[in-house]
Amino acid sequence: MEFVPAPAVHRVLCADCGTPIVPNSANLCVACLRNTVDITEGIPKQASVSFCRNCERFLSPPSSWTIAQPESQELLAICLKKLKGLNKVRLTEAHFIWTEPHSKRLRVSLTIQKEVLTATILEQVFEIEYLVQHGQCPDCAKLAAKNTWKALVQVRQKVPHKRTFLFLEQLILKHGAQKDTISVKEVRDGLDFFYSSRSHAQKMVEFLTGVVPVRSKASEQLLSADTHTNTANFKYTYSVEITPICKDDLVCIPPKLARQLSNISPLTLCVRVGNSLHLLDPATLQLCEITSPVYWRTPFESLASITDLREFTVLDVEPSGQTRGKWVLADAQVALSGAFRSHGVGGDEDGMDYESAGGEQIFHTRTHLGGILQPGDSAMGYFLTNANFNSDDFANLPAHRVPDIVLVKKAYPNRRKKNKPRAWKLRSMAKEAGEEGETGGGRGVVGRMGGRDQKKVEEDYELFLRDLEEDEEMRGAVNLYRAKDQKAGSGLAGGKTRRKGQFDMDVDEAGAAAAAAAATTAPEATDDEEEEADFPDVKLDDLLEDFDEMTLEES
Repeated sequence: MEFVPAPAVHRVLCADCGTPIVPNSANLCVACLRNTVDITEGIPKQASVSFCRNCERFLSPPSSWTIAQPESQELLAICLKKLKGLNKVRLTEAHFIWTEPHSKRLRVSLTIQKEVLTATILEQVFEIEYLVQHGQCPDCAKLAAKNTWKALVQVRQKVPHKRTFLFLEQLILKHGAQKDTISVKEVRDGLDFFYSSRSHAQKMVEFLTGVVPVRSKASEQLLSADTHTNTANFKYTYSVEITPICKDDLVCIPPKLARQLSNISPLTLCVRVGNSLHLLDPATLQLCEITSPVYWRTPFESLASITDLREFTVLDVEPSGQTRGKWVLADAQVALSGAFRSHGVGGDEDGMDYESAGGEQIFHTRTHLGGILQPGDSAMGYFLTNANFNSDDFANLPAHRVPDIVLVKKAYPNRRKKNKPRAWKLRSMAKEAGEEGETGGGRGVVGRMGGRDQKKVEEDYELFLRDLEEDEEMRGAVNLYRAKDQKAGSGLAGGKTRRKGQFDMDVDEAGAAAAAAAATTAPEATDDEEEEADFPDVKLDDLLEDFDEMTLEES
């Protein structure tokens, strides 16, 4: 095989140091080329980043504030945005160099490339040091300063419970309507939302009008005026009143309004509350919808709420065949729960205990729950036989049109006695520290006033959780999150709290202290009591992962 020599490589001497090199356009070696040309020129070797200690967010140029963990990709992107001149070079690599966490310094190593001469690309590695400057973001500055709000939305509902505002809080969180709110304050009959702009307050009023039946009124207060420039400074207040009718309430519609609503029976049940009231006649399945303007022209109050419900035992159910959506009309025979409870008296094991004089009576009623009730089930309803309502419209009703019992919903006493932990949880808007009236034991926005009403709020919260479990339509309107630690009665109040930003949210364990308080008073379930087969369990597929917890640290 014939030897073929490699082509000769012609070399020249470097123009500066005389080292033999492969010819290039500059006739310089790499070392001399780096000494001659600095591709990092125009890129600062020191910079600063702004950090808010209250909400633990970094300033992301130009004006947004972002939560970023140390040495994370988000923080690296913020650091690179602070550098000028990177658009003139090619960035090939960037990473953090470890520093002490308390040093208030961030060190970043960058590798860049740039074409310095014709067909000559130079690569260089250099280090940039960032100074972490502590300050306040605009949101925290607004919270720290007092009386900086320009607009106020006062939401009120004159009812003895807080379930409406618990549900309203979940709607606000799901649609992100709280993002422009400076602070939230709880008052006796509702909540106050403070805003720095009038447009933000108007947005909240429009949101409330779309989700609940309300009426609103606007007012303004003159703070200062300049006659020379014809300018003035105002504070705006919007009063929003929610109708005092809630889900599962028993209402008596005024006769004139009932005739306008397709001549519906005045005695109805409120089966749904959206931006209008949906009332159902349980005896005929006739349904009517009352919008906010119609209601406020002829306002009326509920006769009874869910606190007046009594438990009944279903003895017999006979569907009549008439249906309307998920409602099935049926004739039912019911008796008060425990009316036929057996106990031993003088050795008689077959003795019967009558709780009241009317306990031995069997009541016949017509109900809309024929599709879910079976003989032996328990149901919650209003006992109208011995009821006394302060309502002229109810007093004027003919006696034959007033039933003895009005069943509202099916009950699950065996499941409630066992007090099993829920596999899901809710969120609530974070409360601000140092607010007037706050005791530190409240849960989120609703219930922060504490005091005598704290136990009542916890009971309302447990009833609200039960409504979410039993009503699939209501459950679809809120966000449920997967619970990691399923502990019954884990704290709505007390315990360690984590440092939160303005828009971070408390996480309420679904097995709340209210459930634990109810469990201590409820009798223990025996082993022979089986759970109801049709108990409405929440499917795990319907739950959301709680990703935001990944960005929070325990204090």
